[in-house]
Amino acid sequence: MGQQQLLLIVLGVIIVGIAVVVGINLFNANAETSTQDSIVSQGTNIGAMAQQYYKKPLTMNGGGQSFVGFTTKVWNNLPANLITSTDASWAPPAETADEITFTATPLDAEYATNWQVVTTVTPLEITSAVQ
Repeated sequence: MGQQQLLLIVLGVIIVGIAVVVGINLFNANAETSTQDSIVSQGTNIGAMAQQYYKKPLTMNGGGQSFVGFTTKVWNNLPANLITSTDASWAPPAETADEITFTATPLDAEYATNWQVVTTVTPLEITSAVQ
């Protein structure tokens, strides 16, 4: 009877150990997904500012149907907590007349080497991709 009880205890410890490892992995995966979603949301907000700049006439300090000048007129005047948030650091955008692209690198060193979020803004669309 003693060996059977010892075997059940060992089996129970193994099952609990596996459950803890699976739980930790699920938590880490959920934290990474949450960080990605937060950065995509930030990119959408900055993209909306870029679209607003594009649609404003030149006389109102806008782009006049062009993204050119967004970096100097808007990006350089954004608050520091938008350019470097709690989740990511945004690189200055690459702009053309019809498109502007923002790239964010996560601040968490574990994620920074694995992926970035690239937000592309056109006059009618804001698209973010985790790459």
